[in-house]
Amino acid sequence: MKRQLGRFIGLLAGFVFAAGALVLPAAAAPAPSSTVVGGTQADQGEFPFMVRLSMGCGGALYTPQIVLTAAHCVSGTGDDAGITATLGVVDLNSASAITAHSTYVYQSPAFSGAENGNDWALIKLDAPVSGSQVATLAVTDSTAYDNGTFTIAGWGAAVEGGAQQQHLLKATVPYVDDATCTKAYPGLVTAASLCAGYVDQGGVDTCQGDSGGPMFRRDAAGGWIQVGIVSWGNGCARPGFPGVYTKVSTYAADIAAAAATL
Repeated sequence: MKRQLGRFIGLLAGFVFAAGALVLPAAAAPAPSSTVVGGTQADQGEFPFMVRLSMGCGGALYTPQIVLTAAHCVSGTGDDAGITATLGVVDLNSASAITAHSTYVYQSPAFSGAENGNDWALIKLDAPVSGSQVATLAVTDSTAYDNGTFTIAGWGAAVEGGAQQQHLLKATVPYVDDATCTKAYPGLVTAASLCAGYVDQGGVDTCQGDSGGPMFRRDAAGGWIQVGIVSWGNGCARPGFPGVYTKVSTYAADIAAAAATL
């Protein structure tokens, strides 16, 4: 089985790495109990915490100056001024887009490959971003939200191997229990991973260019809370293979501790 180890757009022969968008195959079957079959365009201001990163990944604004993304999107820990973050818009070509540049990257020190877990990283920006266009996204430190229906969003490919998107797309996907996900991915590290998608028919998923972006849902107070980070999967929206997301509740304390040092 050829696994797609990280949904980040890379240049390694033999693998299709991804980092941004939602998949809507033309023949996708309707998802049960859901009005979303595949990606639809997000409204301006709907998800003000979404971040597009210039290396072809997504992210979420963790603090006004720190972006939470996937470890496989970055090359290591240290000074890095080479990443541009675009925020505050759903249309990447909008004149209203806010841009900021990285100064430092922190990659989880335990990261050894997306399929092994610890797939999270922090990017410090050159200045805090502010204004009505942007907002931070809370992360869960409890497994209480690791179930139900999740929202995914990104600027990545709308079909497996397709082009990146100019406009932010969104979709909803249901939780997939560990036993079912382990059948699709033998050896899955369930303490590190959270799976979501329509296992039987596929048709809705994150894809190339969505890596590092958030998977989120409403919390008990009705606010958005991040439960996952787009990590990896076998292709995009394939029947039998749900998306695999970094389980944020497992790493929330480590993420907070690292952010406090930046």
